[in-house]
Amino acid sequence: MRLSVSLAAASAALVFLLIPGDQCMEIIGGKEVVPHSRPYMALIKDNNFLICGGTLIKDEWVLTAAHCNISKKTIKVVLGVHFQFKKEAEQQTFTIKQYIPHPRFNWPKHTDDIMLLQLNKKVKRSKAVSPFPPPGKAADVKEGTVCEAVGWGRKKNMDKNPSKALMAVNVTVISRTTCKDHYNAKPIITINMLCAGDKQGGKDTCRGDSGGPLICNRELRGITSFGHSKCGLVGEPGVYTLLTNSYLKWIRKMTGGDL
Repeated sequence: MRLSVSLAAASAALVFLLIPGDQCMEIIGGKEVVPHSRPYMALIKDNNFLICGGTLIKDEWVLTAAHCNISKKTIKVVLGVHFQFKKEAEQQTFTIKQYIPHPRFNWPKHTDDIMLLQLNKKVKRSKAVSPFPPPGKAADVKEGTVCEAVGWGRKKNMDKNPSKALMAVNVTVISRTTCKDHYNAKPIITINMLCAGDKQGGKDTCRGDSGGPLICNRELRGITSFGHSKCGLVGEPGVYTLLTNSYLKWIRKMTGGDL
């Protein structure tokens, strides 16, 4: 299955966290991480243009969002990155052997926004490159839990370019009931989604962060998916794909065994 994703398909008030030109989302109100302290982070790019983030979950598999447009042959996955526009000794670059969006992914409904990328070869593990497998068993994340989102997305709504350095932000999980009210059923917030933001605003994922991990209690629990057209506003949380047991079973099946 091959997908072509365009921002033109998104509504004016709601977008996947992509950078204009079929690319992804960034961190609002976060801070730069210690270089190479998130060795599982994958940078997905087309030449020097950020497409999406992702998580290395096995030596040749990256987990990301299905709405990320990686159909071009020029797309590369780079691991061991801190400064995305610099060549660093820790970096390892790969082509994509195959990409597998979830078979039920639905662009208009924003559902099942999860995809696997098989790299053309296994990574060489190092302090800067190391997998972060999903948990063996799914668990819902309770309201009020503080989670970390990571990415190279925009740091401000008006920024034209993504962040040079890898950023992280703490966001707080809110109930699906509250989240449904914020989105007014457009789209419908499902049990396979998780909403998180900040009561005072100013902390959020944004354009360029799509596909990156949501880490709760030191476990990989979600994937950055979509949000409002302006990031970090009060009452407008970001939405993440929750790693349910169904998704974990699908990941194990596609990647050929235990994680």
